Amino acid sequence: MTSVPDLLLLLAILMVMGAFAGILAGLLGVGGGVVLVPAYLALFTAAGYGEGEIMRVCLATSLATIIVTSARSVMAHHRRGAVDWDILRGWAPYIGAGALLGVLVVSHLPSETLKLIFGVLVTVIALYMALGKAEWRLAEQMPNGIGRGLWAATIGCLSVLLGVGGGSLAVPTMALHNVPIHRAVATAAGFGVAIAVPSAVAFLLTSVPGAPPYTIGAINIPAFIITISMTLITAPWGAALAHRLNPKPLKRIFAGFLLFVALRMLVKTLL
Repeated sequence: MTSVPDLLLLLAILMVMGAFAGILAGLLGVGGGVVLVPAYLALFTAAGYGEGEIMRVCLATSLATIIVTSARSVMAHHRRGAVDWDILRGWAPYIGAGALLGVLVVSHLPSETLKLIFGVLVTVIALYMALGKAEWRLAEQMPNGIGRGLWAATIGCLSVLLGVGGGSLAVPTMALHNVPIHRAVATAAGFGVAIAVPSAVAFLLTSVPGAPPYTIGAINIPAFIITISMTLITAPWGAALAHRLNPKPLKRIFAGFLLFVALRMLVKTLL
């Protein structure tokens, strides 16, 4: 059984990571899940719950927090007139469908495979953040028709496999289709709601053997509550900073951090 001092330390770490995730969600539009998933994994493992299907709990709990974080972030951006509601309304149904497909995939994969997927995808995201150029374009406008459905469903599905709100994939997608970066960051926050709501509901109905105490379905309620208590405070701070700061140097610093986290998870999974 984990001692009281150890529990207090875990609580403090979780609060700090929740605050950091909230700022990132508003500032960079990358989704706090890229921080929360490895943080949850480390915390649950330290508390003695690192075996079995714990990665599913980490992904599901992260996605549940994103409902609150993304909603808070998108409203903060909306007050600044930065959200492109036409894009959000057109893409949300397909994103939600892709998210449900992601839940189905996660429910059939072991933790080690999910860790490997997380490590590989986050490595790709980190390299894009570090090396991507603002002038890179795939097209001059966002896809429509079948192309929109495929792009959106892919973003939804992969985001669930990462336990993120979609910003890590949606912001580059919009930037590559000529959407200004501040508008892309703001709109991506809305994508997070479209991903997190259906996936969190589905995960509530998914049981995980050997999950930590007070886990409903695959969502750990104490971790959820502690995290959102911090992200509710810090997500608007990140949104405000996004309109004041040049995000390029911040993204490169954060890309280095992500690369370290992803490679560490890959090494621990493969060795």
